[in-house]
Amino acid sequence: MDFPPNQGLDQDEVTEEVEQVLEENEIVLFMKGTALMPQCGYSRKALGLIDHHRDEYETVDVLESLDEYRTALNEHSGWETIPQTYVDGEFVGGSDILEELDERDELGETLNAE
Repeated sequence: MDFPPNQGLDQDEVTEEVEQVLEENEIVLFMKGTALMPQCGYSRKALGLIDHHRDEYETVDVLESLDEYRTALNEHSGWETIPQTYVDGEFVGGSDILEELDERDELGETLNAE
């Protein structure tokens, strides 16, 4: 039996995954698409900004369960838009905030904070 593509995860599964990814990784970028194939300009911009300062970080493609990820991430950040960047489980911002931090030469410090 063939299953339709992009069934996605239910809300509880997505919320649990978000919790686990944030707990297990220092830096996480929730984005549309993957690091190799970003699917929106804002996600591509966020990737480029983080790549400039960090070699290793986690990315999560939210497209298969976009509504569920928006809900789960909004619970953490109060922010509905994607991408979202987290450092040590704390919400930093979307691509616009990363860009502002970079312009003030604060992004490297933010991403490398222990």
